Amino acid sequence: MFTGIIESVGHITNLTHKGLDVRLTVQTGKLNMGDVALGDSIATNGVCLTVVEFGKDYYCADVSAETIARSAFADYANGQQVNLEKAMQATSRFGGHIVSGHVDGVGSIKSIAPRGKAIEIWVQAPTELAKYIAEKGSITVDGVSLTVNEVDGASFRLTLVPHTLQETIIGTYKTGTRVNLEVDVIARYLERLMLGEQAAKPASKLDMAFLAEHGFLRK
Repeated sequence: MFTGIIESVGHITNLTHKGLDVRLTVQTGKLNMGDVALGDSIATNGVCLTVVEFGKDYYCADVSAETIARSAFADYANGQQVNLEKAMQATSRFGGHIVSGHVDGVGSIKSIAPRGKAIEIWVQAPTELAKYIAEKGSITVDGVSLTVNEVDGASFRLTLVPHTLQETIIGTYKTGTRVNLEVDVIARYLERLMLGEQAAKPASKLDMAFLAEHGFLRK
């Protein structure tokens, strides 16, 4: 479990392909590795990865084909900067919101504009995630816990203060940059609960049999 409060900006130093998977090496910057152990989780641009090897200023993790397909990791190469956050401890201050490190989809930066000392960014999310994005709700962008200030369809606006720009990779974004998105997990669970008994049934398919069963076709 994470909070979306970034502890360090690191960068990828090696990508080794192992079949469909990738072994990733990340230089950790100012991240304190003193309490890291094998098997620990580190959110890397919002993706929960398991440490399989580490040193005082790096760690290695295996990225599965599933993760590559569902995140922006397919775009990454050596030198790519990444936001880093270690899994939270029970005694940690909860500064952001509940973040699982399970990416729901990949969005893209539509526009970036200054507003005083801050900047405003519009992000285009996948259409299927629009229902989970609410004005003044929380969303995770490349592992950063952020507040949604405006929603327009599947697009949403963020306001970034200078501190966030300095302490994360958001300051490097350009129009078209692809970003990992994780919606508020509470919204996902609420949707599932509202299905009630329907949740246990297989997903229905819109076919001729379905239409006939529900009275849309004349006999």
